[in-house]
Amino acid sequence: MSGEDGIANVPPFPFQYRASGLLLHVTSLPSQYGIGDLGPSAFEWVNRLHDAGQGWWQSLPLGPTGYGNSPYQSQSSFAGNPLLISPAVLVSDGLLEAGDVDPQFDLNAVDYDAVIPFKVSLLERAWKNFRAGAGKVQSKVQNSDKSKDKREELRSAYEDFCAQNTHWLEDFALFRALKAKYREAFYLTWPDALVQRRPEALAEARRELADQIDQFRFGQFLLLRQADQLKNYAHSKGIGLIGDLPFFVSPDSSDVWANPELFLLDEERRPLFVAGVPPDYFSAQGQLWGNPVYNWDALRTNGYCWCIDRLRSLLAHVDVIRLDHFRGFAAAWHVPAGAPTAQTGQWVPGPGANFFQAVKKKLGRLPFIAEDLGIITPDVRALRDEFQVPGTLVLQFAFDGHADNPYLPHNFVSNAVAYTGTHDNAPTREWYEELPDDQRQNFWSYLHRSPSEASEAAPALMRLAWSSSAALAIAPLQDLLNLGKEARMNVPGRADGNWRWRVREDMLSPPAFEWLQELTESSKRFAASRVAA
Repeated sequence: MSGEDGIANVPPFPFQYRASGLLLHVTSLPSQYGIGDLGPSAFEWVNRLHDAGQGWWQSLPLGPTGYGNSPYQSQSSFAGNPLLISPAVLVSDGLLEAGDVDPQFDLNAVDYDAVIPFKVSLLERAWKNFRAGAGKVQSKVQNSDKSKDKREELRSAYEDFCAQNTHWLEDFALFRALKAKYREAFYLTWPDALVQRRPEALAEARRELADQIDQFRFGQFLLLRQADQLKNYAHSKGIGLIGDLPFFVSPDSSDVWANPELFLLDEERRPLFVAGVPPDYFSAQGQLWGNPVYNWDALRTNGYCWCIDRLRSLLAHVDVIRLDHFRGFAAAWHVPAGAPTAQTGQWVPGPGANFFQAVKKKLGRLPFIAEDLGIITPDVRALRDEFQVPGTLVLQFAFDGHADNPYLPHNFVSNAVAYTGTHDNAPTREWYEELPDDQRQNFWSYLHRSPSEASEAAPALMRLAWSSSAALAIAPLQDLLNLGKEARMNVPGRADGNWRWRVREDMLSPPAFEWLQELTESSKRFAASRVAA
């Protein structure tokens, strides 16, 4: 949707005036289908943001997840997560009958072991119906000519989608079909001819798995079509979408399998080094992520084409990208493959300014937010500031007692995004309950208030973020709802139990959003009277 001047009616970027929004991953949306999706509950969430005077919705990465169900370990930088396809939309599109969907799921957490086979079976049925000529199953109650037109429209859109996305879709669909054939085994365990991508082996696999490949193409078509519909609706409500792009890619991904020359791998396609970070706030031994690291020389040689395609692909569905692990563009922590912890790594230079110059030349703009947390050296700050990329300021890190702490609001710059916390932090209520006594005192002293109950911490931190000089203020929904440890999304360094939290419809009480609207207006942040970008 666009304004009267034909420009999308969303808040401008770079942030030209004070705005605010909420952080909520799509999987956490209310839904009767076991996991949040891009259907009616996402549209209703946009309505809530609009009614509360917010300008932005930030989500986590939306790629297809693998081991651990982490959105930061996607099987493709270009594809979307088919678990986010809305069954309700498939019914309305005539690809499923209402009777095909009979959800029986926990409303409080995502049970991936139950959700994955359920969604896979629905997509298989939708594909069979589409292949058999469906496009509006409810043709029984519609004019047959209109139903035929709808089927033809859907098929034409699918064919256009496949033609426009060949550069990543063909490799991804084949990769997923092979993963299914080999029971989701790590691709390095496949037959060597497939690992090495020998042409005759790939040709044979395409013949053998032709129908499965088509089905995976179709799943991406459905998902990204729904994503486009949601983005258009968000824009019609004046809501901008902030996406998230992981810096590294999963070792078990179509990215690495199809582009081995872009990564530092040995002759058997195994990583020579893996990514991580040294000891920091989150982990005493550092974090060993295990992702392969980039061959920046190879990427630079072809003008960072693959990286720019990656950015362009995400920008088709969001307005601004949070660049996860921004410091990796200056230097990344390379750990020798096989090392037991991240402590033995070393900093290796990244592409630096040359990368962002190339991106700006191709895209014409740099619609980014830098996730510049952790060990940030002067070269990282210089790179961020050279290209005027807004940085990330997390209030939970502010109260160590040092007046020069960069996360204290009196040290903020306006070209930044202030967060109460992120998906990697505890909800503020839990954070406060676990805070050392001296930092609790620092917290209340900074606010010029007497110490209070844990229930007061999240509202106080949100007021601090919203009243700050940062151009954009963001809080996780958990903080708006004043939830505790039961609502934590991720514990960095913990392998299991993450990414499961969901919000129930009954938790989204009007008083919380009315309070948010009042806070937004009193902080003179962007409210519901939209200004075209």
